[in-house]
Amino acid sequence: MLVRHGHSMIRWSGNSPSFLPYIMYNMKQFSMFLILWGLGMSMIAQEQRLETIDTVYLASKTPTPSLNSGKIITVIDASQLQQRPEASVATLINELSGIEINGARSNAGQNLRYAVRGGSNRQVVVMVDGVQLNDPSQIANDFDLRLLPAAAVERIEVLRGASSVLYGSGAATAVISITTKQEENKPITAQFRSVLATNRSAEGDFEKTDWDSYTNHARVSGTFGAFFYNASFGNQYTDGISAIAAPEDAPAFESDVFNRYNGTIRLGVHLSDNVMFSQFLSIDKFKSDFDDAVLFDAEYQSISDQLRTGGHFQWKYKNGIYVFNDNYTWLERTISSSFPAKYDSDSYTFDNYLRHNFSEDLAVVIGLNGNFSSFNSFSIPFGETDFSQDIDEEVASFSIIDPYLNTTYKTPIGLQLHAGVRLNIHSDYGTHLVYQVNPFYIFEFEKSTLKMLGSYGTAYVTPSLYQLYDPLYGNDALNPEESSTLEGGAEWSHESKLRVNAVYFQRSVTNFVDFVTVDPDNFLFQYQNISETFESKGVEVSVSAQPLEALSFRGNYTFTQGAERFTLRIPKHKANAQLQYQVWERLQVGLRYQWVSQREDAFFNSETFENEAVILDAFSLMDFTIRLTASENISLFASLTNIWDEEYEELFRYQTLGRNVHVGFQLDFD
Repeated sequence: MLVRHGHSMIRWSGNSPSFLPYIMYNMKQFSMFLILWGLGMSMIAQEQRLETIDTVYLASKTPTPSLNSGKIITVIDASQLQQRPEASVATLINELSGIEINGARSNAGQNLRYAVRGGSNRQVVVMVDGVQLNDPSQIANDFDLRLLPAAAVERIEVLRGASSVLYGSGAATAVISITTKQEENKPITAQFRSVLATNRSAEGDFEKTDWDSYTNHARVSGTFGAFFYNASFGNQYTDGISAIAAPEDAPAFESDVFNRYNGTIRLGVHLSDNVMFSQFLSIDKFKSDFDDAVLFDAEYQSISDQLRTGGHFQWKYKNGIYVFNDNYTWLERTISSSFPAKYDSDSYTFDNYLRHNFSEDLAVVIGLNGNFSSFNSFSIPFGETDFSQDIDEEVASFSIIDPYLNTTYKTPIGLQLHAGVRLNIHSDYGTHLVYQVNPFYIFEFEKSTLKMLGSYGTAYVTPSLYQLYDPLYGNDALNPEESSTLEGGAEWSHESKLRVNAVYFQRSVTNFVDFVTVDPDNFLFQYQNISETFESKGVEVSVSAQPLEALSFRGNYTFTQGAERFTLRIPKHKANAQLQYQVWERLQVGLRYQWVSQREDAFFNSETFENEAVILDAFSLMDFTIRLTASENISLFASLTNIWDEEYEELFRYQTLGRNVHVGFQLDFD
């Protein structure tokens, strides 16, 4: 049971630190962040230019100057991605305000939990190239970020808050929109990147560490007249550490391997200056070893095979644009463990919308979104050797057809308003209306700008097919989860040298679907709706500055006060800071810091047959990166992560990454 749910844990040390190391430890935790934060803030006063992200997409489904967006949207752009060739997609997103991705700092194959504003995976929508992705066979119906290589990504936008009006069921706490690298406007360009790294936990011997991880990614793209193409292939192989840490004074557990392959090809044509069409085919596969959730070493393995295909069509006309995106995903997942299982799922999603500008002050988006999902599951009954089918796609399937409308209006007095409605039409749950109101006002001063914003939105999350139909834990009497989010905040910028924003949020959830104990004596568990109303609240603060042409600073802080039922592994306080310095034209160095406060976790005690709570200590991480543009075509880079080699717990008794070295190069050919 626990294996199928993928609960994760780490090594716990029962040794109490002496007084002096304890003081030094806490001084290190806090002083390094204060140094970075203070350095960044002290440089704000200098009269230089701040480079900021000027355009965002998610708030209104059209490129919009960030100043004219009613939401605070965080962007990881191409230049930031180029500075982080060693990082996974989950690692990059985990450094943004308001987000904690459990598993991003652990073994490469560790299951990921997306905790945004006290929520979970099933309340986050992941989009790739404009269309929502999901896996109907997963417990949370979520897309697995482990399938996506960071080397293929061009840009990431993250919108926090209830966003179901534009992005449908599931967008209760956040939308993560990932744009892959697009074709170049030349007949042929090629790029090859290779990264070699150590992969050790903090318990390992740094001096004896082997080069246990490598990542390669190749891409070729170009444009011939009206036609364009884009093809890529990548592989990541990681060995070296066990998922679970061995008990004290015991031999190290066997290392667990993660091995992933990705291949994509996209072809398209510009039918005219205003009309274009493209189609893609993507194949992704990974094998991931894992250990038993009851905290012992095991030779278990999870294999995921994914095939995706879909397209993009857009037509621009004088006063607007029409867009059609679609994606079909077939995924097969095999679990080799004490509870062998196989799953295969199909999901087809489309989103088409028309954005029309009636005037400079009034624009409307009208669209239709659809999702059709189904899955099969198989297991081996006790005492038998062959798989038998537990769930049939004829039963485990649903369809969602959602018309939606969103309006952007700028009043004569300067007040701007984003407002919209969406009608969820679900094959099992009928119709349900969600809405959002997002007013904001921009104050223009001589040398600075202040944006005040507010938002109230509702969301509607239907149970996953797994939660409804799993033969052991499913409950077909479940009701959809409903939530609402209230936000208020401000963003201030001064002469393009400084940008500071802060948002307060308060979220309420009813009909929450939880995994509960029905009969502890007979080990019976089931998904059920909880009658209570749960609330979470918090504050997200971000700062960015570029006081010198060669120096930039970014920092953020998040406070999350979640309902007690939802706080598992979610820190109440979290902070990130980053300095980037251009030493000279071709050499760039960076320093990053992350601090995470203590969290509560739980584990299943195999002796008492009960879940027990445990407190995970606060921790801090410091990373260093360096990048050299050796020539027009060759870039060299290296990084040292977890410089202090801090031993910490992300998930109880599961290992985390210690001090590791990454080295690599990138070749670009035109």
